[in-house]
Amino acid sequence: MSTPTLRRDSRSATIIVSAWAVPVLVIGQFAMMAVIPVVLVLVGTLRTTRGRALHWWAGALTLAYATPLAVWAIGPDRAPSLSKDMSPVLAALIVAVAIGVAIAHHRLDKKSAA
Repeated sequence: MSTPTLRRDSRSATIIVSAWAVPVLVIGQFAMMAVIPVVLVLVGTLRTTRGRALHWWAGALTLAYATPLAVWAIGPDRAPSLSKDMSPVLAALIVAVAIGVAIAHHRLDKKSAA
């Protein structure tokens, strides 16, 4: 494999693994640790020029995650963890958008392979 292909494939794998890690961490009550895969998805998709739709999905995931994070950080009565302070509706939204990112990325990979 040439270097550009290897770099693209590793970035693609990082985006997919990170997108699937977000719902696992949020559902598993490790929402604060989900900031790492959210940032990896955002940076990985913004550095990719393959699909504009994936940029929108990554932005939606970042916004969905940043909303409860900001509410938790700014709120006067902070819970000891983000997971305990997060609304179940916002947690479900983060999970749904993260799964949407992963599915959109899989579909984009299938289109580019064909």
